[in-house]
Amino acid sequence: MRTNLFTSLLAASAAIASPCAYGLEIDGRIDPEEWRGAQRIDDFRLTQPLSRAAASQPTEAWLLATPGGLAVAFRNHQPAGVPRLRQHTQRDGNATVDRVNLYVDFDGDGRAGYNFTVTLANSIVDTTITSENQFNDDWDGDWRHATSEDDGGWSAEMLIPWHIAPMRDVADGTRTLGIELDRVIASTGERTSWPAVHYTEARFLSAFNRVEVPAYSQSLLAITPYVVGVGDAVGHDGDFDAGADLFWKPSGKFQLSATINPDFGQVESDELTVNFSATETFFSDKRPFFTENQGFFDVPFGSYNTNSRLIYTRRVGGRTDDGLGSGDVTAALKLNGSAGGYNYGLFAANEGDEVGRDFYAVRATRDFAGFGLGAMVTRVDRPFLDRQADVYEFDQRWTPNPQWAIRGTLVASDVEQSGRTLRDSGGQIRIDYDMGGGWRQQLYGLHLGKDLQLNDFGYLERNNFNYLRYDLGRRVTDLPADSAYASHDWHYAASRRYSDDGVHIADAFAITRRGELRDGGNEFAEVALWTAGHDDLITRGNGVLRVPSRLFVNYERLLPRQNGSPWSLAIEAGYSADGLGGIDEGETQLYLEPNYQFSDRLILFAGVEYTHAPDWLLWRGGNRLGAFRADSLVLDAGLQWFIDDKQELRVRLETIGLDARLKQAYRVDAGGRPLAVDEAIPDFRVRNLGFQIRYRYELAPLSYLYIAYVRGGEMFEEGRMERGVGREFRDAFDLRDSEQLLVKLSYRFEI
Repeated sequence: MRTNLFTSLLAASAAIASPCAYGLEIDGRIDPEEWRGAQRIDDFRLTQPLSRAAASQPTEAWLLATPGGLAVAFRNHQPAGVPRLRQHTQRDGNATVDRVNLYVDFDGDGRAGYNFTVTLANSIVDTTITSENQFNDDWDGDWRHATSEDDGGWSAEMLIPWHIAPMRDVADGTRTLGIELDRVIASTGERTSWPAVHYTEARFLSAFNRVEVPAYSQSLLAITPYVVGVGDAVGHDGDFDAGADLFWKPSGKFQLSATINPDFGQVESDELTVNFSATETFFSDKRPFFTENQGFFDVPFGSYNTNSRLIYTRRVGGRTDDGLGSGDVTAALKLNGSAGGYNYGLFAANEGDEVGRDFYAVRATRDFAGFGLGAMVTRVDRPFLDRQADVYEFDQRWTPNPQWAIRGTLVASDVEQSGRTLRDSGGQIRIDYDMGGGWRQQLYGLHLGKDLQLNDFGYLERNNFNYLRYDLGRRVTDLPADSAYASHDWHYAASRRYSDDGVHIADAFAITRRGELRDGGNEFAEVALWTAGHDDLITRGNGVLRVPSRLFVNYERLLPRQNGSPWSLAIEAGYSADGLGGIDEGETQLYLEPNYQFSDRLILFAGVEYTHAPDWLLWRGGNRLGAFRADSLVLDAGLQWFIDDKQELRVRLETIGLDARLKQAYRVDAGGRPLAVDEAIPDFRVRNLGFQIRYRYELAPLSYLYIAYVRGGEMFEEGRMERGVGREFRDAFDLRDSEQLLVKLSYRFEI
């Protein structure tokens, strides 16, 4: 669908040039005079459930391109009989609340987009969108928003500056945007959209309505210096640091980002994890420089999930090559722009110390009607290891019609280290076909060469891997009116995994069902069976282990607040039989997260997880494995108090207690068989603690004062001690490896 706003806006050029249009007041109150000349939209259709039927509650929206930015207003009719759920949340927070969404593809080519969310309480979420429906909320943009409320419903206004994203140059003074608008009524779970597409569909970003607007351009020069001081009561020392981020956007077709000594996000701590697997833990990145315009470099590759990618920005400033700390990022630079019909990007970062690394990336894309091409080259120089790693990438996407979507990526790595060269390649393809009537199919194929090396700059869970997966999906939306469910989304999947060496890892069969309930909650259930096969990672290159059939069962349920109750509850339960004991000796897991909302501004949360693993198989060096009886108890609790629109107080406590006792020791023989041996492998215990009290004051948009008290510690012990998981959990509260007071000030100057 294509809508021509350009003609109507030219006809209203006098209004655009008037003080009212230039001074559009974003106050949440929709003034007809201010929105004169805007396109009015009222054809919102149900997309949750995805019936595309008429909505139960009317929604009106207005879309207006102004010299100051893209403006959108929502009028959400909601009488007293339909409860309104509001709750203040931190930026990018997740809560079951009434909200509206603006999705924008500024180039209208379906390659990259942005999502701007405003809740009834005027809290916000902003994310980038790549690969049709992959969302990343690490990025924070500078845009305006406001809400208001009355007896008949509530309203929201947004203003998105044109400099917020790089945009391709246009020749005729007209820009074609991809736009979707939607609204969520939290008490019923109903989502209505224009156009009627949902982000879980294979084609989302490329299915937006095309809207033509005048090709406005804005410039921006923003400098954000920061200073941070830290005092440690345990180490009896302190530290002071300073740096700055710079964003220069003379126009949409050229944008420059730079940083000196970038802040590593000291006030945004990572979640506590316990990881004994052969795959590293993935962490997000909230550093402003590394999230600004980063979506252009986000090329997912190497896994069916969304974590694997060719550029993993946490590598920059990550653990040093000598293993003695984190890299000191001296400076970094990023360019994004367009020229001659091509989009381009350049990334460079330097770690200045003697064990530092240099990171480089160059990417270019070209898009045509329904077809797009992209290519990227990355290089990492690692002098301490005498290593240079180059990666070459080529990607394509083709959407010939609304039914088909085909995406593919080819990758090659070329690594030289200490005079030795290692080269290999990989590729992936994903084919989606919408058959209509709620049915769709997907075929996904992946090849990762044995010597493919991507983790100098990227994040790849493993190499030496081949994966083929077929998925048949069916969406059911015509459920009876008296059903507790509004819709079901069924998936039936079959897959095969094997290594490049010809080792059969497993075949798998899975059935999943995701249900949307009429109480505003949702439900997820999955059953997956893996055939007998091999584990070629667990021994870290010291043999391939034969493993029996495996069973995985998972259930999740969200019960939101109902009928004025302050309580909500999230439940997860799982059974994972992936050890040597077979299906009868699986790991059981239960997670409960009750939340209590004292008011719209004060909420208490507490997530408790208990896991019992009677046959937890771990690597213990060489070809030796240990099967453990293990119990773990995890607590993630805290409160959030939004004192006013500028001030926030957050308290968070994370604690882990784990107790593992040896059940049996094994050696893996040359044929891959686990042989029980009488060898001493010690029991072990783990304790982790993370505690933070953080006060934040918003001085101006993207300008903050933080005061944080942080205490943490971890303990790993081996040896036989009859303590139990309860004792480990309680003793975790006594950990005190560090106890810090942190003060950080950052202020964004716009010139």
